[in-house]
Amino acid sequence: MRAHPPAPGLDPRLHDALRRLDLRVVRRLEGLLHGEHLGLRSGPGSEPAEARLYEPGEDDVRLMDWSVTARTTTPHVRDLVADRELESWTLLDLSASMDFGTGRAEKREIAIGALAAVNVLTQRVGDRFGAHFLHRGRVRRWPARSGKAALPALLATVAAAPRATPGTAGGAAFADAVDDLARTRGRRGLRVVISDFLDTPPEAGAPVPWERPLRRLAARHQVLAVEVVDPREIDLPDIGLVTMTDPESGRTREVHLSAKVRRDYRAAALAQRSAVRAGLRRCGVPHLVLRTDRDWVVDMARFVVEQRRTAHRLARHTPAVPR
Repeated sequence: MRAHPPAPGLDPRLHDALRRLDLRVVRRLEGLLHGEHLGLRSGPGSEPAEARLYEPGEDDVRLMDWSVTARTTTPHVRDLVADRELESWTLLDLSASMDFGTGRAEKREIAIGALAAVNVLTQRVGDRFGAHFLHRGRVRRWPARSGKAALPALLATVAAAPRATPGTAGGAAFADAVDDLARTRGRRGLRVVISDFLDTPPEAGAPVPWERPLRRLAARHQVLAVEVVDPREIDLPDIGLVTMTDPESGRTREVHLSAKVRRDYRAAALAQRSAVRAGLRRCGVPHLVLRTDRDWVVDMARFVVEQRRTAHRLARHTPAVPR
């Protein structure tokens, strides 16, 4: 098989790594996905899409809709939708807490792998995919594209993003990033939210800040929530006195990991994970958990297979609607 040349400006070593990731993901998931898309909704036919505000630096000026622009006195563009095109958008949390990991990899690496896996599957049928990043308190956008060069360019952009500096927390929160995705991407399609959800309060019944925007997102799109977890965020080892640093605030504190401290920590961590599951369940969003100490490809494959089985069971028990 002829090797594809690296994308312009992409490190050849990174290109080789992405090519191996592409083959690995496709070989292990191919045959388990019956259908063209991860999502259950297909895109509309070949017709102009709805007009939307022009995003400087992201949109092609050749797609300018001059009629709408003249009526509103505000620049608008109108996209063209190809046959059976699905537009998928991924929200990737790159906050400081994602730069942590004690297993096979850091949470950030697992999250980028999940981003790559989803987009590898969608780009194989010519669909467009874009991304929003929560990075250093700002929501950054990567425009939707299609083609073989789009994914290496996207992953190269993510790889080049500097790590968040501890103690620089502030600006946009995760809930703000979800709200931005729901507000700016109106055309129906697949939405994937990848985060550790660590800003979820562990108290039972406490309001979850990201629940309302995620519920609004799920009302219009098919949404998949990917939670990235490290085992040390659930349980602490018996190692005595340790120095801990909060990656978001930069605060440092010495803690003696006694049996009581470890027990209370585990109870609080499990309560927080339970709150995340409950919030996602109320939003009606499928929940995939990827751990840094497990093979994330196998976990993703099992999850997708189970989702397909559930969809098939629902299709069999749903009565046909007469036309």
